[in-house]
Amino acid sequence: MDPRTELFVKMVIDAWTKELNATSALLEKVSDVQLMTEVAPSRNRGIYLVGHLIAEHDVMMPLLRFQPALYPELKPLFIDAPDRAIAELPSLPQLRAQWRTVSDTLMQHIARLPAEDWFTRHANISEGDFPKEPHRNRLNVLLSRTSHLAYHRGQLVLLASK
Repeated sequence: MDPRTELFVKMVIDAWTKELNATSALLEKVSDVQLMTEVAPSRNRGIYLVGHLIAEHDVMMPLLRFQPALYPELKPLFIDAPDRAIAELPSLPQLRAQWRTVSDTLMQHIARLPAEDWFTRHANISEGDFPKEPHRNRLNVLLSRTSHLAYHRGQLVLLASK
């Protein structure tokens, strides 16, 4: 494999790891009270954002063809429904534990995947269609999820400052 390709994959994984670690550190210091508040008036609460990130990272595992989701029950609560649509959400201690489990499991898979395999298809494109759309690969998923994580981490930073 071209060394530049390996370097590019490393850069993407490093960016993901940086965002994930920064979010994990933030979640260690933000209080439960802060997570129960809205980022801005009539906007998502921190608890919803945490659950949303867990659910999104959990569904990344089957999308990247690593393994089935660990907590499929979170998808209807935090991806399919907006904040406050579901009356009873998991507790913050439970969500914090699920964050750690999903993050650790996902990182283990990411670390083990050879650089060339990042350019193979993700699960939402068929083998037949992939040659027509080679950009629909695993690395592109990680790139888009890194931006998504950074966006929501920024919202959580606002809560931590309240």
